[in-house]
Amino acid sequence: MLGGGVSIAHGAADGPDGGGHAAHTAAAGGAGEAGPVGGASRSGVFWMRADGVFSPPGSFVPSDALTYDTALVPAAARIEITQYSHRTSHRVGTRLRGLVPNRAYGMHVHTSPCAADPASAGPHYQHRASATADPVNEVWLDFRTDRNGAGEAEARHEWGFRDGGARSVVVHDAQGGAGKRVACFTVPFSS
Repeated sequence: MLGGGVSIAHGAADGPDGGGHAAHTAAAGGAGEAGPVGGASRSGVFWMRADGVFSPPGSFVPSDALTYDTALVPAAARIEITQYSHRTSHRVGTRLRGLVPNRAYGMHVHTSPCAADPASAGPHYQHRASATADPVNEVWLDFRTDRNGAGEAEARHEWGFRDGGARSVVVHDAQGGAGKRVACFTVPFSS
């Protein structure tokens, strides 16, 4: 992939023969990016992976991963979001690389897709409407990068997303419930 873009993979935890992943194919021209695969299995397990390369809004190569602050999220930094859902267990994970080393970042699932205006991603996704922000009612993926600028986080809940309610993840300049929006990635979350 050139300077930006996104690759999405969906898959069944149980393949047609009852085991393994349904398929793993290269997309986006090969280059090690994941391609589209699967959906939900017969046992009700669903997984999704989306990955992208950050670029500033209006870049020559459009991307679903936008950086609003290239000092904190450099262009060409990478993000991967995973979603795994089963009847009573729902997980969202993230892995990032190419960020500022040894730095804390906040990250949350938001309600709208990314756009040139950081506010376009809307508020945090909440399981139940609430006036407060907290990791029990929202998906918080706060992380700290290592000495190489890589970081990861995972959130687990007993609830899943409402259909169309979760549309992006926003990287914030500080951990906790708020902070300046420094990057955004539009993600095809499933309910």
